[in-house]
Amino acid sequence: MMNANDTARILIEALPYIRRFTGKTIVVKVGGLPMTDPERMRSLAKDILLLHSVGIRPVLVHGGGPQIDVEMAKAGIEVKRVDGLRVTDADTLDIVRMVLVGKTNRELVAAINALEPVAIGVAGEDGRLLEVEPVDERLGFVGRVTKVRGALLHDFHDDGLIPVVSTVGADATGQSYNINADDAARAIAVAMQAEKIIYLTGTPGLLEDPQDPTTLVHRLTASEARRRIDDASVTGGMIPKLIACAEAVEGGTGSAHMIDGRAEHAILVELFTDEGIGTMVIEEAASCPAKASASD
Repeated sequence: MMNANDTARILIEALPYIRRFTGKTIVVKVGGLPMTDPERMRSLAKDILLLHSVGIRPVLVHGGGPQIDVEMAKAGIEVKRVDGLRVTDADTLDIVRMVLVGKTNRELVAAINALEPVAIGVAGEDGRLLEVEPVDERLGFVGRVTKVRGALLHDFHDDGLIPVVSTVGADATGQSYNINADDAARAIAVAMQAEKIIYLTGTPGLLEDPQDPTTLVHRLTASEARRRIDDASVTGGMIPKLIACAEAVEGGTGSAHMIDGRAEHAILVELFTDEGIGTMVIEEAASCPAKASASD
């Protein structure tokens, strides 16, 4: 059981990080377990609210792939993917909007507001927050973000609110599109010139050996991330996340992090402790001082 001295040491360790990040924007992308496990969702809500309470400006961005798959199965619609992206026809788009905007977003907002009424849900198609263009005609209504109304999200922060963004965007005509949540979060972080973007994943981060969690890569540059993709040393779902991290820091985000969303209070450990967890991507090795932590 933690005593008063333990608590004091934790607060002292966290203080310089809180000072550093106060007033800064941090984008958090969440998917998977936290949105299917009520306890994990409550834990996530507490972490996001704590960031807000110490003066950090969080933006929570979410997808909902597993939940969409479940609803498509109920509707008898086959899940098809091209290059890892969901083929989205008109019927699938209706399900995507129902799950992301009508259900998942509301649940995340409610989890935060149950603690303190400061969260506001917004879909990327609302007010053309996320303007898109089609990615590939083979994918149907799948969009790539071309413009973000970052000022709208800053306005929410200025009003003391935490924006929770569902990744359904719209093109210049108002047609809705499904957006890959990793890429949507990246676009938001770049548009807002965020201090950090954090991807909550189902793995500890980038592993040299996917079967061995002790081979975690704590830090690498965007160019190193791209080299690993080019030489096929990373595969599967890690590729789009590494690309998003590289593009985020190349676009002006301070650093990008892939951390294990299954770990309790993973965001707080990454941001506010000397140890940190997960993998951090920076633009150049010299842009951050050397440190054993991935939290730098």
